[in-house]
Amino acid sequence: MKEKQTHSIPLESTCKITDEICLPDTKLPRVVIVGGGFAGLALVEKLKHKEVQVVLLDKNNFHQFQPLLYQVATSALEPDSIVFPFRKQFNGYKNVVFRLVEVEEIQPSLNTLITSKGKVHYDYLVIASGTTTNFFGMDKVAENSLGMKDIRDSLNIRHMMLQNLEQAAITCDDDERDALTNFVIVGGGPAGVEMAGALAEFCKYILPKDYPEYPASIMNIYLIEAIDELLSTMSDKASSKTLKYLEDLNVKVLLNEAVSNYDGKEVTTKSDKTILAKNLIWTAGVKGQFPNGIDGKHVVRGNRIKTNANLKVEGYENIFAIGDIAALISKETPKGHPQVAQTAIQQGKYLGDSILNIINNKSIKPFKYKDKGSLATVGKRKAVADLGKFKFAGYFAWLLWSVVHLMSISGFRNRLMVGFNWAVSYFTYEKSNRLIIRNFKPKSSIKNREK
Repeated sequence: MKEKQTHSIPLESTCKITDEICLPDTKLPRVVIVGGGFAGLALVEKLKHKEVQVVLLDKNNFHQFQPLLYQVATSALEPDSIVFPFRKQFNGYKNVVFRLVEVEEIQPSLNTLITSKGKVHYDYLVIASGTTTNFFGMDKVAENSLGMKDIRDSLNIRHMMLQNLEQAAITCDDDERDALTNFVIVGGGPAGVEMAGALAEFCKYILPKDYPEYPASIMNIYLIEAIDELLSTMSDKASSKTLKYLEDLNVKVLLNEAVSNYDGKEVTTKSDKTILAKNLIWTAGVKGQFPNGIDGKHVVRGNRIKTNANLKVEGYENIFAIGDIAALISKETPKGHPQVAQTAIQQGKYLGDSILNIINNKSIKPFKYKDKGSLATVGKRKAVADLGKFKFAGYFAWLLWSVVHLMSISGFRNRLMVGFNWAVSYFTYEKSNRLIIRNFKPKSSIKNREK
């Protein structure tokens, strides 16, 4: 009779039969990072191979390159081109641990986090949880539209768009066809402008080939912005040039206009204009998202966490905030730093050095943001650039935008895939990822069915 063999994997860890998450045992200071966006990843890179234990907690097991989400949404790229697994990224980082959990609460008095899978203790906590779409309390708009904050949103937009175009080819109802082929984008920032430009190129170059049964003019694209200019954080030259580019692409730009309601078929604005549309993409605002446990008096406009000049959360000795969630309020930055990737990356790198200095009882300098400029693209060979005193637009700005974004993507394979897709698209205008992998169902229809 054979003996039953058992195999045990030795884990040098703090794992016990408790409510704690299993982590490697260490005598080093533990730095726990909540969120693996640009800020969190930059901090991990700064602390790798250092005399600390780094624990990254995220509800996803990948980093996503958000500036190119709109290209996934418009079938130009596949999702795996702009996402990169954390575990692959951290391969060889002996002091870095990743755990797939959602952080629910911070207990500052106990130096503990409560997560969906158990507790985690920390010596230093860094909140880098980023933002989510802000619908400004308009529940009907939130139910019937789509934001564009993560890769799932992009896939939902792609599936919604393709499904509606297919349905438009089937229906004999003129109003229904108009609603299915009208696209409304709310928000004239970089995300909205780039999405509008990509959709306009899809309409111009792809629609006539895929749907010869009706003209490209049937697809209308509206861009709604509440103030009197696009790209308000960039120069007047960039704003006016962007407007011209979009109008040349037949995008209907509505300035000084705001959405007041959307029922899934009809968009209503505050000036009582109505637009038939079953496709509404919301890029008009974001708000911070972070676990419970931070005192409300340290939360400022936009649901951001107020920090001091060292990115330490006010009122706490060992809790920091970086990236979009952080608001460093000063005379120079009364509204905090811009919520862009370069801010997040700079703060992550800075905080890595600061934490090491704190551990070694060295002094730390205040965070200083260096604005490297802004770029936005409106389509092939059309982009705007603000680089200090140099402000330009056109082909060279587009080329610079392409190089900067391509080199910023994580992983050689991903850069190669994106570069290849861009090269094919440049010469052929082809968007080969026009696949409906799964049926998209609006949140409102799911909610009604649950009732």
